[in-house]
Amino acid sequence: MNAFQVFIEPFAQFGFMNRALVGAIILSVSAGPVGVFLMLRRMSLTGDAMAHAILPGAAAGFLVSGLAILPMTLGGFAAGLVVALLAGLVSRFTIQREDTSLAAFYLISLALGVMLVSLKGSNVDLMHVLFGTVLALNDDALVMIGAIATISLVGLAVIWRPLFAECLDPTFLRSVSKAGHPVHLIFLALVVLNLVGGFQALGTLLAVGLMMLPAAASRFWVRGLEGMCALAVGFGVVSSYFGLLISYYLGVASGPSIILVAGGIYVVSLFFGRRGVIFTRVQAPRHRVA
Repeated sequence: MNAFQVFIEPFAQFGFMNRALVGAIILSVSAGPVGVFLMLRRMSLTGDAMAHAILPGAAAGFLVSGLAILPMTLGGFAAGLVVALLAGLVSRFTIQREDTSLAAFYLISLALGVMLVSLKGSNVDLMHVLFGTVLALNDDALVMIGAIATISLVGLAVIWRPLFAECLDPTFLRSVSKAGHPVHLIFLALVVLNLVGGFQALGTLLAVGLMMLPAAASRFWVRGLEGMCALAVGFGVVSSYFGLLISYYLGVASGPSIILVAGGIYVVSLFFGRRGVIFTRVQAPRHRVA
């Protein structure tokens, strides 16, 4: 087999592989920058909690119309926003912090979503909701993911400067501007929106992987915000491409394959990145003992 047959032919020959790659690339372009901001704002685990929070809404859409894309997407988006709002209200009016509230609500949401799917669906349907079926993406799903990515990128562009300022010093932004709280809410909505888009391909349990792993890996290579966002997108695209190839040749699940490749990129970056373990140790100044 030549290089074309190994690396190109699966996507050129099979429409389902082609659509899966296009969908995963669109998700990478949209979710990568969002993941960078989540990481810089120390909200990485918030993304994971929100990914679970969309499950009951998606399950409600499933109960109404089966695996139809639009009802599950709208239901998941609504559920994610409700959980984010409830967590914010609890942290504002009680002594409990927002991360603790999110953990409580996401556990409730996960259990409720699984129960709702089990009321009507089979184990196959439950696996579809939890882990996605990127190889089953159709044209309608690609349009939906593309629309979500467009809204997300435009939204990020609008709030880019205040969001960057909040990453540097949230207290300062709130002291000089009233934009802090609205920006936080808009950003949470964009997080939920991207997780709903990722849910179509990777399921609720893995959608956050394509958002956070490339973003975390990018920080070991560059310092600038724009550079981290661009590199996170690149890592996401590479993970999608090679993850789908691994899935095709080994006959394993495609979603976990993509996330495992992204995890491999993270581990390599952790050790060999310009700001990783090895390079940092080599560059560290050695102090002589007098």
